[in-house]
Amino acid sequence: MEKSVVNSKKLHIGRKIERVRKLRGLTQEDVAVGLKITKQAVSKIEQSETIDDERLQQIADVLGVTLEGLKAFKDETVLYTANFYDGSSVTNSSINTHECTLINNPVEKIIELYECLLKVEREKVDILLNKKSE
Repeated sequence: MEKSVVNSKKLHIGRKIERVRKLRGLTQEDVAVGLKITKQAVSKIEQSETIDDERLQQIADVLGVTLEGLKAFKDETVLYTANFYDGSSVTNSSINTHECTLINNPVEKIIELYECLLKVEREKVDILLNKKSE
């Protein structure tokens, strides 16, 4: 009688963090800013097989997921949960997709860029008006 071999090796937590980060559309730099560490430190975290629960909670908060969701994360769960993404009404997913906007808000960056461009254009107008009046 053959015994079936079950692959019980769990995906280490660093790879889970990396996978969730990528699914959330975050860069290592985004996570580094949220954790107040360097990008290199985030890379090291993503290579770690184990992380203490306190640090893991901080990482989960930055990623916008629950600690339990991060620990139990599997690609298959995401693939087979139809409403995983933002705005979903699924309650059985332990990954909270609404926190991401607190970390990676491109609207603020766009506004900042437009304000900078507007300032430059105003300076150009002032220069032209000063030349015209000379």
